[in-house]
Amino acid sequence: MGEQSGHPVRRPALSPSRAGDFKQCPLLYRFRAIDRLPEPSSTAQVRGSVVHAALEQLYALPAAERRPETALSLVAPAWERVVAEQPSLATDIDPALRAEMLEQARTLLSGYYRLEDPTRFDPQSCEQRVEVELADGTLLRGFIDRIDVAPTGEMRVVDYKTGKAPPEARALAEFKAMFQMKFYAVALLRSRGSLPARLRLVYLADHQILDYTPTLDELERFEKTLMAIWRAIQSAGATGDFRPSPSRLCNWCAHQAHCPSFGGTPPPYPGWPQVLDDGDPDAVLQAEPAA
Repeated sequence: MGEQSGHPVRRPALSPSRAGDFKQCPLLYRFRAIDRLPEPSSTAQVRGSVVHAALEQLYALPAAERRPETALSLVAPAWERVVAEQPSLATDIDPALRAEMLEQARTLLSGYYRLEDPTRFDPQSCEQRVEVELADGTLLRGFIDRIDVAPTGEMRVVDYKTGKAPPEARALAEFKAMFQMKFYAVALLRSRGSLPARLRLVYLADHQILDYTPTLDELERFEKTLMAIWRAIQSAGATGDFRPSPSRLCNWCAHQAHCPSFGGTPPPYPGWPQVLDDGDPDAVLQAEPAA
């Protein structure tokens, strides 16, 4: 495998978030995956990153040490870790807002103990990177919050949800969450040759757990859906024809100024990306000029 600017050269791949973007709006996919247009981080996103980092650190401890007070003590170092990855947060978020956000993170972690007892089991992995090539060449890539494997071999895939969707968007949020989980299930099925026994969504804000048992037939059909999405992305990538798909979700889009549906003009198409940053399954390092 070659290198570019010190990074391993990686083929463009499909992640759960970018697959969801394309299904929602092909132009949104282009803005995020190809143009890499900047987007402000919301307080909810930053808080979620802190909670995820704290849970990852919690499960790195011996089981007996994963007590509630320990989880709360990990919030501050988790914040520092998130800031190290996104230095602009140190100046973008004022001290009062940061204090409120970290207190909310502690509340979410306290509530986590009402849903699972982390002292009673050891995950096989946390924040596990997965990458697998499907039969047609589609490359899947992503990070799984947690993978549990029982002594008898059954595999459970776990994802933490820290946000609380408004009632009008709850059904869509649950659909997107299950899309993500099936994506991971397909990736594990093809990389490990094992069908996940359970997909678990842990809703920390709602204090709920949603467990789902996928079937082999279901995942094989979903695998074909992912292949079709990737073929459509590649077709659009060859020509730059990523069209907007207006919906009520446009109200939350950060790119209206560049969207034709709102009178904007997209930036010149840079071409289909050839390599991706090894640290981010969606990050583009270079692009081939459009023909």
